[in-house]
Amino acid sequence: MLRYDAGMSKPESSPSARQFPAVSASKSDCSGPDCCSPGVDRRSFFRLAGFGAASAATFQPLSAAQLDQSRTRGVPTETSRLLQDPAWPTLRAYDREHLDRLAMPIGGVGTGCLSLMGNGALRDWEVVNRPAKGFTPVTSGAAPFFAIWYDNGEARAARVLEGPLPSAGFEGSHGSEDPTHNLPRFSNAEFLAAWPLGRLELSDPALPLRVSLKAFSPFIPTDADASGWPMAVLRYEVTNLSATPLRVSIAGTLPNFVGADGWTSERDWKGDRYHTGAIANRNQPAFRSPGAEGVFMDSEGVSEDAEAWGSLALAALGVEPDAGKLSFRGGWTDNQWGGAILDFWDDFTADGMLDERPSRGPAPVASVAHLESVPAGATEAFTFAIAWHFPNRYAWNVAEERRTGEDLIGNHYTTRFADAWDVLRRAAERLPELERRTVAFVSDFLSTPLPATVKEAALFNASTLVTQTCFRTPDGNFFGWEGTADSKGCCHGSCTHVWNYEQTTAFLFGDLSARMRDVEFNHATDERGLMSFRVHLPLSRAREFGKPAADGQMGCIMKAYRDWQLSGETAALERMWPSIKRALAFCWIKKGWDADRDGVMEGAQHNTMDVEYYGPNPQMGFWYLGALRAAEEMAKHLGDDAFASSCRSLFDRGSAWIDANLFNGEYYVHRVEPPGDASKVAPELLVGMGARDLSNPDFQLATGCLVDQLAGQYMAHLCGLGYLAKRENIQATLRSILKYNYRESLANHFNSMRSFALGNEKALLMADYPKERPARPFPYWSEVMTGFEYTAAVGMLQEEMTEEGITCISNIRDRYDGRKRSPFDEAECGHHYARAMAAWAAVPALTGFHYSAVQREMKLSVTEGKHFFSTGYAFGTCTVTREGNATAISLAVREGELPLETVQINRARFTRGGKPPMRAGEVWKAVLGPPPLAG
Repeated sequence: MLRYDAGMSKPESSPSARQFPAVSASKSDCSGPDCCSPGVDRRSFFRLAGFGAASAATFQPLSAAQLDQSRTRGVPTETSRLLQDPAWPTLRAYDREHLDRLAMPIGGVGTGCLSLMGNGALRDWEVVNRPAKGFTPVTSGAAPFFAIWYDNGEARAARVLEGPLPSAGFEGSHGSEDPTHNLPRFSNAEFLAAWPLGRLELSDPALPLRVSLKAFSPFIPTDADASGWPMAVLRYEVTNLSATPLRVSIAGTLPNFVGADGWTSERDWKGDRYHTGAIANRNQPAFRSPGAEGVFMDSEGVSEDAEAWGSLALAALGVEPDAGKLSFRGGWTDNQWGGAILDFWDDFTADGMLDERPSRGPAPVASVAHLESVPAGATEAFTFAIAWHFPNRYAWNVAEERRTGEDLIGNHYTTRFADAWDVLRRAAERLPELERRTVAFVSDFLSTPLPATVKEAALFNASTLVTQTCFRTPDGNFFGWEGTADSKGCCHGSCTHVWNYEQTTAFLFGDLSARMRDVEFNHATDERGLMSFRVHLPLSRAREFGKPAADGQMGCIMKAYRDWQLSGETAALERMWPSIKRALAFCWIKKGWDADRDGVMEGAQHNTMDVEYYGPNPQMGFWYLGALRAAEEMAKHLGDDAFASSCRSLFDRGSAWIDANLFNGEYYVHRVEPPGDASKVAPELLVGMGARDLSNPDFQLATGCLVDQLAGQYMAHLCGLGYLAKRENIQATLRSILKYNYRESLANHFNSMRSFALGNEKALLMADYPKERPARPFPYWSEVMTGFEYTAAVGMLQEEMTEEGITCISNIRDRYDGRKRSPFDEAECGHHYARAMAAWAAVPALTGFHYSAVQREMKLSVTEGKHFFSTGYAFGTCTVTREGNATAISLAVREGELPLETVQINRARFTRGGKPPMRAGEVWKAVLGPPPLAG
């Protein structure tokens, strides 16, 4: 296993190109020009002499020092101090030039979220059961915002608690369209983040104070419910920079938008769209619970079965009751000619307190103000929380206009709380504990010597779990879109061939990952073994999609093995085992993926490229080999020796054949074998998105060098299943991906599809064709997508190409820099794309981490220092030191429960001697003599 601090070397030069091997007679009896690649009809190809070599750039990995510098370049002294703050750990700082696109999701796992923008604005209110990019509820001239007022006895002033407007906020047909454009603001802003912790620093030379906003929602791996609070916590820490005391007030404002979700709209007199849906909403100010006081918002007019029906709450937390420090508004005045915001601003700036106004309009505005005295040089904290509760989630596979009560599936989080105020009432009691546990997770993770860019990719993509990409139903099951469009989920069904790649859920929330396996095998797999790769809801309709994906189905078998190893839940495996066997045996149906049962897929293979491949190819081939190995291991453990033997035989034959017939000396290629017509294909294998002419099919990989051709191998290493093909061929393939797919700049790159990387950005292309290219390759061949890049990069880390893999990850994160794109939104087919959560896989790859709850064994390949581990059911740190010639470890469990008998650090093996599982807060120390630490 590799170590991230081991010696690193430049990639070896790729082998010289060799001719594609001849067709094996044992594989096919076909002959003639219309048979199969490499004999595919040459009319379907055109030659581009030197096509790949001319456009590819020589890959030069960054050094470790350069990578560290790239995360902190140009950081001022004060920012460096904040980065070292142990009370609020942060990882990445964004200066004024890198704030415009920054949008950090704040919310609970499976609850939806809102976005804290780089300048402190609150946007993208995606809390009402659907994506809502760009949706900011604005009524009566009010948007969600927080403002500060101060009085030093001689002067008073107020500002919205936001930095400068983003550049896009300056122009519009009738002036700025930014929701808070009309409020005075701070001149300087800087954002620091280590998701789920965000920190905004606001300052202005004209003001005698500075403000630090600390924003978060609880996020505690291993505890999905503790991480599933539908709320955002905003703590404004105000420091008095002057020599005199200040009276300071912070007011939060939130329109009651119950009934509006960013979907329904009408046109105003200019023809511009504005959001509608609120009907007879009501605000109830001075709502009070121990530790929380604010405004509760619901509706008397929105239908109780509407998707956007529910409640909201805005409160100040931790304020001494009856101390005269809080004031409220349940409504704003009439907004004729800007009257509402004028009245609010005059009222607030007069004395920092709010006078009540009658509730007006269908969506009245609520405000809460908190007034304190801040001594000279002191800092005072003002803590607010926003909560939501929208129970009516509807099935994702039914169009809005056709929904009925039978399509209502609900939300898990709304079964835990009565309404939005109940969220805040209970959060106020537990917030110190929830914050402590959240900070402890981030601190543990950041304290380890992983490269900063790897930590950033892993943490920041974990934010997808709180976006509308993911949700939980009342039974606790966890589901995910592929991603989200601006106002709708994008590609429903927890799509197996997309969710195959991500590792964040399994290693942080094992119970949620296990629930996905239960749905896939116990609900979405039919009696024949066909797994619908998009699950319909409610679960009674799980199989209605009725189409399998070759890579998706095989990946689910590997994930079943991974999740069983991480959980040790053999009883759950036994319940799924008949379906797992059927899912693998489905490969062998007549006219199926591997109808001749030789360990190689040849049939129509629908896959994550949204088309069918025909003939053997590495992408499906390695997923299949990995599934065979996983099934073999599960079968042996369950005593199903005959099935285990069958899987092993198929694996051995398939692995040897792929090496002999698909490896061209540099990488693995696709040997296209047209079926001729649809009668030669099992009808359920044709999804309807691929080639129409099956005698000469379009949309094939063919001889291309595919960025994720080793995805199955990437997964096999994470599962501890070993090599699926010859090690030297795997390593040569990764070097070829760098040789052919890497681009130092995309300025001169032609792309026939979508662009997720542009200009002078560095990236790995989906595919390159060094010699010849099909006239119409698979759809995404010229694109760049981060989930696939992470898969290749982690593959490099697994093969000790450490600098190369980290550089590829750094190139991705440099594209999501806050200036061009949000650091928290890696898109593919939609925002917050699930596949990008493959980034977490770099963590076990770099630490050589592998854990088996079945064997009660943990392995790490590391040198001295503190190292983070997470199993999905426990996380913590393992500190390794030298004591003379001995190796000492101190293993601390921060959260969860860890069955553990042995720990292997390189070649040193420590035994606990049959002790019970370690639990949160426990530390185990042990010392072992030679062999030495370095393995």
